[in-house]
Amino acid sequence: MPHPYLDGPYPRAYAHRGWHVGELDGCENTLAAFVAAADHGLRYVELDVHASADGVPFVHHDPTLERTTDRTGRIDALPAAELDAVRVRGREPLPRLTDVLAAVPGVRITIELKSDAVVAPTLAAVDAAGAWDRVCLGAFHDRRLVTARLAAGPKLCTSMGQHAVTALRARAWGAPQRLLPRLSGELAQVPPAFGRIPVASDRRFVRAAHASGREVHVWTVDEPVQMHRLLDHGADGLLSDRPDRLLQVIGERAGSA
Repeated sequence: MPHPYLDGPYPRAYAHRGWHVGELDGCENTLAAFVAAADHGLRYVELDVHASADGVPFVHHDPTLERTTDRTGRIDALPAAELDAVRVRGREPLPRLTDVLAAVPGVRITIELKSDAVVAPTLAAVDAAGAWDRVCLGAFHDRRLVTARLAAGPKLCTSMGQHAVTALRARAWGAPQRLLPRLSGELAQVPPAFGRIPVASDRRFVRAAHASGREVHVWTVDEPVQMHRLLDHGADGLLSDRPDRLLQVIGERAGSA
């Protein structure tokens, strides 16, 4: 049976790092951005987590604070009490993962694990929130996902790491399955292409994923023309920094069905 994470609306329309357009321009990965996504009807969001020096998972993309906040330095070098005082774009607090899970209880969340140190604190936060049914963990490095799967067991939904995606891409190109590593993860969250190598933009990749029982969710897609093309190719979900456009595209497609 599919994991409950995949019980949400189809196609999966994600607000990538929340709804950070309009009045919230620049306020990515903030509590306000995730609440706004829920208020606009999004039932999937994506976020990133790092661990503080004292092991508290905070929602932020970069390992350092400079790009989006009023502070400098590495997140993993600062205690949670100091990070609580950080402001994104000088206005929105740097959120703890526990606060985001509590603020949007009806939303499914892909949590990107940005370090080895944040794996265990993230699992603890998900468990404390009772959010196993609406969380999917992702990571570029497969070892982080292996660690999470071993610790949490079958109640955890994960996406595929880099090596698993590479193996799936090889399947799509016709490589014998007996020569490839075993696939793991309930879904593939991938870009349209890695450089010049097509991934989700290749129908063969999507067919190979579906044949293995996995959905394909594509990041980060902001232009309507590309949104339509990927959905036409069979993509099951799109992650976008322009969720306003994504909702419009999905509405257009529903109207023409």
